[in-house]
Amino acid sequence: MISLKNLSKRYGDRVAVDELSLDLATGKVTGFLGPNGAGKSTTMRLILGLDRPSAGHALVGGRPYRSLVNPLRTVGALLDARAVHPGRSGHAHLVALARANGIPRRRVDEVLEEVGMGAAARRRAGALSLGMSQRLGIAAALLGDPPVLMFDEPVNGLDPDGVRWVRGLMRSLAAEGRTVFVSSHLMSEMQQTADHLVVIGKGRLLVDAPLREVLARSSLTAVVVRSPHAGELAERLRAAGAEAERTAEHEVVATGMSVEGVGDLAFEAGIRVHELRGREASLEQAYQELTEGSVEFGAGERVRG
Repeated sequence: MISLKNLSKRYGDRVAVDELSLDLATGKVTGFLGPNGAGKSTTMRLILGLDRPSAGHALVGGRPYRSLVNPLRTVGALLDARAVHPGRSGHAHLVALARANGIPRRRVDEVLEEVGMGAAARRRAGALSLGMSQRLGIAAALLGDPPVLMFDEPVNGLDPDGVRWVRGLMRSLAAEGRTVFVSSHLMSEMQQTADHLVVIGKGRLLVDAPLREVLARSSLTAVVVRSPHAGELAERLRAAGAEAERTAEHEVVATGMSVEGVGDLAFEAGIRVHELRGREASLEQAYQELTEGSVEFGAGERVRG
């Protein structure tokens, strides 16, 4: 439902998005990752017609966002939880959005209940906590019951229960066949939520692949084997093209070969195995490998006096 073709955006001499091409699948949560300054927010703004591309195009349901008649019925988005008139209540904010998009007023109460705002919906938006502002922003995104949803850092300011709720919400929306596009810096949360990952760095596409594939590519994903013949096993693994390191007297850690492959090799060689397990890299580890060299705003070492 979201298609980007050679999408580019320049601000003077600075390239924010550089020939980005993507097709986001329906029925999946796609995590959108990248270092600060990578172009994630700019990409989302281009999709929503808030910025004009310097080249290429961004389509939602085959059309530019600006040409959608009732946009909230096609795509719901949360980019900035505080982008609400501070003197207007959350309820009034949603009523105004519903009227402008031809959405029945009863839908306002439905989404407020869904996001768990309760009495907070009658408070002025300027008096809401960040967590409640996030819930209001999510309610606005859900208001038109759209097939496409975009969220930029949706769990900022939420307590642990709220974070779990957002995780479940994203998964349930995707299970209904919607396109869910989520930007976040919280790797552990994204690892539990996303089906697919898009990673960009300095405006360019680095990865567009399923989460499991991204983790499997990491050099930190390995197979751990315990065997009384660890030395012989390590030699045979190296001969088969894997990298193998003895990390203890009876333990070998191998990379470049699946658990099944290591098990089959040991069986065929008649090597007794006491333990065989996979050790998967975390998304944070895989992400750091992917974006090495693409970090534009890195911190330096602490200087001690």
